Amino acid sequence: MSADHHMMHMGHNTTGAAVPTSDPHAHHHTTPGHMHGGGMMMMQMTFYFGYKDVPLLFSGLVINTAGEMVGAFIAIFFLAMFYEGLKIARESLLRKSQVSIRYNSMPVPGPNGTVLMETHKTVGQQMLSFPHLFQTILHIIQVVVSYFLMLIFMTYNGYLCIAVAAGAGMGYFLFSWKKAVVVDITEHCH
Repeated sequence: MSADHHMMHMGHNTTGAAVPTSDPHAHHHTTPGHMHGGGMMMMQMTFYFGYKDVPLLFSGLVINTAGEMVGAFIAIFFLAMFYEGLKIARESLLRKSQVSIRYNSMPVPGPNGTVLMETHKTVGQQMLSFPHLFQTILHIIQVVVSYFLMLIFMTYNGYLCIAVAAGAGMGYFLFSWKKAVVVDITEHCH
């Protein structure tokens, strides 16, 4: 039996690509994203760069061309930016919606055995309020987007992984500088 005949019998042409065969015992070797034996998708478990048959989150959403990969890259880049912006926006909204402010004084050791009183501000939010409900909805959106980004990264496609990382980096760059940094001027440790 020649090598070409053997390859055709095994369900492959001479280039190694899978071809339909009527032999129920034929073995089907696949590339990332191709159908395997019983109609199941093979998941790539190592990083690779490609744009053919790349599944993206949903069974009907498969990247097959370079143009589709560019479009997916841009969409994922902006999704990762949105995620970073959403995190910062939620922190800002939380600070603006805080109510029930209390001031607590605590004794702390001072120099030469003295005792100083430090005042701390405690803020809270009411559970049954519109700001808390809005924060809850934003939190759900943030969790869903974060899992989408994680699953996209888990495709191990290098282009999509770069899109997630670059978008998150750009989002952090654009939005995090507005993030308030709390500096305790009464801090005694240097």
